[in-house]
Amino acid sequence: MAADCVFCKIVDGQIPAEVIAESEHTIAFRDISPKAPVHVLVIPREHEPDIASLAEASPLVAAELLAQSRAIASQEGYEDYNLVFNTGANAGQTVFHAHAHVLAGVDVSKLFLA
Repeated sequence: MAADCVFCKIVDGQIPAEVIAESEHTIAFRDISPKAPVHVLVIPREHEPDIASLAEASPLVAAELLAQSRAIASQEGYEDYNLVFNTGANAGQTVFHAHAHVLAGVDVSKLFLA
């Protein structure tokens, strides 16, 4: 756990979140500033700064994160969804703990390509 990481604090229970799913290695919670009708963050319980680092350090946890993302979309009633990974500050990453944005219920191309 990184002492100054907001997502590590959510995993540890120090910061509240609207958790909608948990597994041995992941936790999923609603984004506090949603960009779509469904906007859920799926994060690994272990701290890695981005998805590429997670894939290198723990490929099975990265795979579980992907599977959990699909399960979240389905649980929320969507077969079609977008999965967004921002990697690095210049790509819009603001929390440097690997995480997936599960977005559903909107054509995200209008959010990013307008």
